[in-house]
Amino acid sequence: MSLPEEPESRLLQPGRNCCAVRSARRASVLVDAADYLARLDEVLRRAERSIFIIGWDFDAGIRLRPDEPGSPRLGDLLRRLVEERPSLEVRILVWNLSTVHTPGASLPLILGAEWQTHPRIQLWLDHNHPIYGSQHQKLVCVDDSVAFVGGIDLTIDRWDTREHLPDHPLRTLPDGTPYGPVHDLHMIVEGEAARAVASVARHRWRRATDEMPEDASGDRDIWPPDLPPDFADVPVGISRTMPASGGDPEVREIRALIGDALAAARHTIYMEAQYFAEHSVGDVLEAGLARETGPEIVVVTPRSEHGILERWIMSSNRNRLIRRLKRADRFDRFRVLYPVVVEPEGDCEIFVHSKTMIVDDRLLRIGSANLNRRSSGLDTECDLGVEAHDKAARAAIVRIRNSLLAEHLGVTEEEVTEALDREGSLVRIVDTLKGGARRLRAFDTIRKNGPVRPIFGTRLLDPSKPFPLMLRKRAPTRHAPKG
Repeated sequence: MSLPEEPESRLLQPGRNCCAVRSARRASVLVDAADYLARLDEVLRRAERSIFIIGWDFDAGIRLRPDEPGSPRLGDLLRRLVEERPSLEVRILVWNLSTVHTPGASLPLILGAEWQTHPRIQLWLDHNHPIYGSQHQKLVCVDDSVAFVGGIDLTIDRWDTREHLPDHPLRTLPDGTPYGPVHDLHMIVEGEAARAVASVARHRWRRATDEMPEDASGDRDIWPPDLPPDFADVPVGISRTMPASGGDPEVREIRALIGDALAAARHTIYMEAQYFAEHSVGDVLEAGLARETGPEIVVVTPRSEHGILERWIMSSNRNRLIRRLKRADRFDRFRVLYPVVVEPEGDCEIFVHSKTMIVDDRLLRIGSANLNRRSSGLDTECDLGVEAHDKAARAAIVRIRNSLLAEHLGVTEEEVTEALDREGSLVRIVDTLKGGARRLRAFDTIRKNGPVRPIFGTRLLDPSKPFPLMLRKRAPTRHAPKG
C-alpha cells in the first residue's frame, strides 16, 4: 500500500514538541532486547572517553550477549573498559526508588559492588523527582558519537529475540527462573542527533548530582560495522517530559508531539503501547474515527498487566478507552490487539513493553514515554521522533511498520507488503493475515456498553502532574562503595 506524496508542514517543532531537531548521519530501529543489547555491546567496546547510562532500572549482573559462552556481566565489562582506557569515564544514573519498585538487584545500587570501585566509574541514585514521580528515561550515550534511546532498561526480565519462543532457554532470571516472551524497541542514532541526546543526558546528570560533565566533543565512527542503517541523514527530534523541579519549568514536549502527530494522520496510525490508558490521546483518536475519511488505527498492547496498580488503574482505563473508541468507530477503522504465541495447550501471551507510534509514512516515534497520564507530566522521559522528508525515509518508515506487523502476525515482511498492496487497508490485513504460531488477538471481551470515563482514583494513582506537596531537592546520593 503506497501513500501519495503530499505537501505537508513540518511536524517536529522545537520549542513546542521537541527540544531540538538534529540530523542523524545514520539511524536504525533495534527490535527486541537481544538485538539492542548485542549492538550496545559492540559500541561500548569502542568507547574511548565517555559512557552515560540513564535508566529507570539497572542491573550490572546482566549479560549483553547471553548467547555467547563466556560473555561478561555488564558491570565487569564496564570495569574492564575503564581499566584499559585511561581517558574513559562511566556515569550511571538510576531512579532512586528502583531499589524498591523495579526487578533489578537493589543491594549493589545501595551498598555498591566490586566493579564500581574505580575512580572513573560513578553510579548515582536520582532523588530529583516529585513525590510519586520517577526517572524513566532509558538512554545510553557513547563518546557523544552514538546514542541509544527507547523502552529497554539495562536490567533483568528484558532479553528476548524476535521469535518470542514460549520457552527460550536463555530467557531466565539470574536464579534460573524462566520468564515469558517480551517485545520492545530501541533506536540507535549517530552524529548531531547523538550529541543532542548526550546533552539531554548531561542535563539530567546535572539536575541529579550538581555536576556538569564536559562534552566528549566526539565525532568518532563507532557505529556497529555490520548494522545497515534504516535512515541516512534524517532529521530527528528529541522530545522530553520533565516535571518542574529545582527552579526549572516543566516540559511536556512528548505530550505535544503525540497530539500533533495523531491529529495530522491522514491514512494510518500504528501504535505499540505498554499502557493504552491516556484519555487525552483518546480525544484525538476519537476525532479521527469520526471523520469519514479519517485514518485507520491499529494498536498493539498487552492483554495482561503486571502488578496491582497496572491491573486496576491501567487495565481498567485501557478497557474504558477501547470501549469509547469502539463506539466512535462508525467506519470500522479501529483495531486494538495483543500478541500471542499459539500453543497446543493455549495462547502464550507476549508482553508488549514498547512505546512506539508510526503515523502514515511520515513520522516514527520511539522512546520511554507510555500512553498514560504520568508519562505526560510527572515522570522524566525522552523520545526520538524521525520525520521523513524524502522518498527513502518514507519507505524506511513503512518498512519498519511492516516488519513489526510481520513479527506479530507470524509472517514475512514481504507477505505484509504484498497484502497491503492488494488490500489497501491496515485493518483488513490484521483481520485476515495469519502465519505460523504468532498471532494478534482482538480484545473481543470488551463490549461497547459500559463506562467510558477514566476510573475513579485515576487522578491520584496515575497523575498527570506533581502533587502540590513536592519533595525538596536533596543532596545527591551515590552508592556506599565497598572497601
